[in-house]
Amino acid sequence: MKINIGLDEKQAKVVATQLSKLLADEYILYTKTRNAHWNVEGKDFYAMHKYFESQYDEIDELIDGIAERIRSIGHYAPATLKEFLELTHLSEARGEDNTSIGFIKELLSDHEHIILFLRENISTFANNLNDLGTSDYITGIMEQHEKMSWMLRSHLR
Repeated sequence: MKINIGLDEKQAKVVATQLSKLLADEYILYTKTRNAHWNVEGKDFYAMHKYFESQYDEIDELIDGIAERIRSIGHYAPATLKEFLELTHLSEARGEDNTSIGFIKELLSDHEHIILFLRENISTFANNLNDLGTSDYITGIMEQHEKMSWMLRSHLR
């Protein structure tokens, strides 16, 4: 059945492609945050173990929402590790430092990359593709990443 939501097929395809890249980035970040939760070591282990858990829970909700947004504009969301690795802007590689500071630096860098990607797409979605809904939606995601980045950055002071 043809979707009639004010986006033509070309517009919806461009939006879905960019959202699929975002979904891949979020999934890689989720996995890296899980890794930090499982493998952090040091005197602050328990506090950081719980902190990383709160962050991956928040990212998990973002992942589901992005996939559902892709579906709502008539496309299928990527859902395999292979697809995520092909689409992501992030590296799944990580350093060998299992301290909270080591993980925080890595995760902060990834959050900032996602923020930049989102910032690049907000006006494109609204102005070039006539998709104010997705533009607004990813603005909210950007704000969540800005807050998570602030929290991570505060650990480094």
